[in-house]
Amino acid sequence: MKDFEKKEDSRIIKVFLDEEEEAFGEFTPPVKFVLDTTKIPDGKHSLKIVAKSSDHLEGVKIIPFEVRNGPEISVIGLKDNEVIDTQTPIVINAYGSETRDKFIIRGSENPKAIPSWIWALIIVIFAFSLFYLVMYLKPELYKSFF
Repeated sequence: MKDFEKKEDSRIIKVFLDEEEEAFGEFTPPVKFVLDTTKIPDGKHSLKIVAKSSDHLEGVKIIPFEVRNGPEISVIGLKDNEVIDTQTPIVINAYGSETRDKFIIRGSENPKAIPSWIWALIIVIFAFSLFYLVMYLKPELYKSFF
């Protein structure tokens, strides 16, 4: 019975951030913790979890993630690795969640054009309405109230 208890105590989980040599946390399973991303710079990172069983066998799991604590930056008019010439209009917008007690309407959404499929749908509905009026609306179908 004592060997079994000793094996249970030797289980350990180590959590590493990116390519760090030293773990930022060592836990005994099961573990529940909060990852504070405010202390991690914005960008792509990975969380490496190394678990050691009671038989001293290791398992490794790497979870890639991206941190964005700063404001969301949106650029309209220029895409990644795009080739441009002449004059190119660019709209840049940045909005974040730093104001928790109020919502700022101005600048919180990007201006976008109405999608072309909506214009096509409106034209089809208008054309069908016009076709219906021309084909089926005849004077003999009207009844006078007088």
